[in-house]
Amino acid sequence: LLFFPYVVLAQQTWPTELLITPEKTNYQKTSTHSEVMAFLDFIKTKSPNIHIISMGKSLEGKDIPVAVLSRPAIRTSEEAKASGKPVIYIQGNIHAGEVEGKEAVMILMRDILLGGKNNLLDNQIILFAPIYNTDSNDKMEKGIRPSQEDSPMEVGLRENSQGLDLNRDAMKMEALETNGLFQSIILPWDPQLFVDLHTTNGTWHAYSLTWAPSYHSSGEYPPYDFINNKMLPEISEKVRTKNNLDFGPYGDYDLTEGWPLKNFYTYNHHPRYLVNQFGLRNRMAILSESFAHERFYQRIYSTYTFVNEILEYSNNHAKEIVTINKEADDQAIQQVVEQAGKITKGVKFKMVPLQKLNDFVTYDYITSIKEDGSLEYFRTGEIVKYNNIDYFAKFESEQESTLPNGYVIPAEFTAIVENLKKHGVKVEKLNKTKSFAGEIFTIEKFVRADRAFQGHAMAKVEGKFSTAKRKFMKGDYLVDMAQPLTNLIFYLLEPQSDDGLLTWNFFDTYLEKKNISNQPVEYPVFKYIQIN
Repeated sequence: LLFFPYVVLAQQTWPTELLITPEKTNYQKTSTHSEVMAFLDFIKTKSPNIHIISMGKSLEGKDIPVAVLSRPAIRTSEEAKASGKPVIYIQGNIHAGEVEGKEAVMILMRDILLGGKNNLLDNQIILFAPIYNTDSNDKMEKGIRPSQEDSPMEVGLRENSQGLDLNRDAMKMEALETNGLFQSIILPWDPQLFVDLHTTNGTWHAYSLTWAPSYHSSGEYPPYDFINNKMLPEISEKVRTKNNLDFGPYGDYDLTEGWPLKNFYTYNHHPRYLVNQFGLRNRMAILSESFAHERFYQRIYSTYTFVNEILEYSNNHAKEIVTINKEADDQAIQQVVEQAGKITKGVKFKMVPLQKLNDFVTYDYITSIKEDGSLEYFRTGEIVKYNNIDYFAKFESEQESTLPNGYVIPAEFTAIVENLKKHGVKVEKLNKTKSFAGEIFTIEKFVRADRAFQGHAMAKVEGKFSTAKRKFMKGDYLVDMAQPLTNLIFYLLEPQSDDGLLTWNFFDTYLEKKNISNQPVEYPVFKYIQIN
């Protein structure tokens, strides 16, 4: 069954230039950056429905290509908006050792443009970015992914040329690739659905592919509801019937909890992950994780099948997707207008059970007793099903803070303002002195992590809010929360946010100058409820 779609596709005679590297090497090799570019350069000569743009260049000067597929042809974001069709953005190779998305995207482009899937351009514009992490893709070695089944023989590195994990950069925005993605794609093209293609780091369930929605946390519920409770379950059922593939929710289990398993855990909610940030942007997003322990051709097939079904679904529900996202925009703004100063929203979250999973497929384990009397677990080759598994995929707030009408940022904090603008947040300069009533936060304890994460000693603060009035001068910055990105602004600027700018050390220099280690310090961003 796994080979059936390839038997069908093989009836199509492709020029050698349209065969991807895995197909030409019996799935022993993955495509280099130059091979991806050659594929794109050739296929664009064969169809009027593709236009190639670049989201920018990497540190090593490589173009990060994006293929725009549309009918009729679309060349710019302005033309896309004028068409009235939603933009669907699909990205591979954010981690250059996880190459399946890169290859699946090129096969699907071939089938949409030159095969039998041109209908996928009826109601949507598709942006494919096959090779997001361009530099590290070509730093191929054996043994980079020891938890992955041994094909292809060599793959690239996880981090980019700056040593950064591109899927931990969505809040701090330090990577060239992240800035290119936001400034060239996310802000101008405004994708209604974002799909990020990965391969697991070795989790031994028995699904051919697992998925997760955007964990919205402080965001609006409707886009998450559509993806998690409608789209993904329906796609999973369809591929089970049509392709004999098991797709299910993403996660891992912990053998220290015993066997058979009772709990299955998703990844965390932080908007540093690109997929999660889309939940704070009132847009839909999907994480795709093929199964590391299947063969390379199987992983490509599973990813291809998933992306194809996502695009079938979004093509058939294009207007509904746009409507839900627009309602989320309006809902976010309305909440500020009607309830600012009256309600609180989460800034820190904990993972709790969402639902019970039945017919959960996994490889089984047997046990042995070690000399110290403890159990040791050994995986078998038998696939089993278990029921009544607690799926930890819900996030409840552990700490909340008042939703304000806006924030005022002193003129000296240009790095904060620049970050907000890179996210697409509207920031104004005060043209005269104004007085504000609201809340200040006094930092009473400031702690940084002992171990660096992504080059940062992650910071946490303890303290308290109190009502206050403050006067700000001409040239200071005002961020009105009555805008679509209000939930993202809240997460970035709240001092106790578990993934905000304070967490990422944007305020360290200021706090150290204020002698935070010896005395309480007022958080410099003022949270206003009223402009006097």
